[in-house]
Amino acid sequence: MSKKFYSGKNVLITGGAGFIGSHLNDALIKLGAKTTIADDLSSGLLDNIIRVWRKNKLKHRKIKRGLSAQGGHKFIKVDLQNFGEVLKSVDGNDIVFHLAANIGGRGYITEHPADCCDGFSINQNVIKAASKCGAERILFASSACVYPIQLQAEYGSSYLLKEEDSYKKGWANADETYGWAKLMGEKILESYHKQYGLKGVSTRYVTAYGPFENDTHAIIALISRAVKKEDPFTIWGTGKQDRDFTYIEDIISGSLFACEKITDCSPINLGTGKRHTIKETVELIFEILGWRPKKIVFDKTKPEGVKTRALDISLAKSIGWQPRYDLKRGLEKTIEWFVQEKSAEI
Repeated sequence: MSKKFYSGKNVLITGGAGFIGSHLNDALIKLGAKTTIADDLSSGLLDNIIRVWRKNKLKHRKIKRGLSAQGGHKFIKVDLQNFGEVLKSVDGNDIVFHLAANIGGRGYITEHPADCCDGFSINQNVIKAASKCGAERILFASSACVYPIQLQAEYGSSYLLKEEDSYKKGWANADETYGWAKLMGEKILESYHKQYGLKGVSTRYVTAYGPFENDTHAIIALISRAVKKEDPFTIWGTGKQDRDFTYIEDIISGSLFACEKITDCSPINLGTGKRHTIKETVELIFEILGWRPKKIVFDKTKPEGVKTRALDISLAKSIGWQPRYDLKRGLEKTIEWFVQEKSAEI
């Protein structure tokens, strides 16, 4: 990624109070960008924004509807389903990173399909506003949930999902309502590029994890239970389901790179191209912590999602990006953070 590309740019991050958004904010500040966080704080945390500012030694103060930090950085509370509010927040920004979504872990996606529908209106509002305000670039944070579930229906698959698979022979079959909201967000972005020349990219993330994620997501939930030494230790589903777990620093570096290099609003996979079953991942967590329960219980009444999911990252590699973290290294860094920051709360 190029410091020259981001330095001095006004950058808006929707959903910047969330897990991925806060890490992205930190990276952009270090690259010399002036960032604005637009978030309704329905799931994101104000602490995530303040933590990043403090890390970068930026003092902050209260302003109307938000906070302002040294260097022109700010947070504004925005209802992203209100187009007027979105338009005001986007105006004057060179680059928009659209990360906002109504999201939780697999349990949330399965049990809150109506809430996930918020994504349809939010995506339309932000992308339309970026076009109307003449933003130089927009990145839409999409998801591997856009891929057809029939390509992810067998344990032990070796198939890597390719960008073109989202429409297989002209048909789509996304993963639950959340997946459809993401897929339609991609189509909105492509449509604004086709009709109005909007420049941007859709980045397809897959099972991101790392420090400051909450325990509604699998990796942090599993680490939390292991640190608490739960015995019997419960795993949702059969444990045979696999995922392409991607460490947060790779998600951020890939996003920054894609936003700079891709302008035709096409999608790109950001993952590792490697799969690990939940059972294997749990065993690795036990190994790192130096503890193992006497009994493991597989709760098959809980949702486990698709049986297999890993991304083909050939396109990303072809334009010069590749991940730096394997699962063990990423888990070690995540567990180190969790033990230092969260253990006192347990």
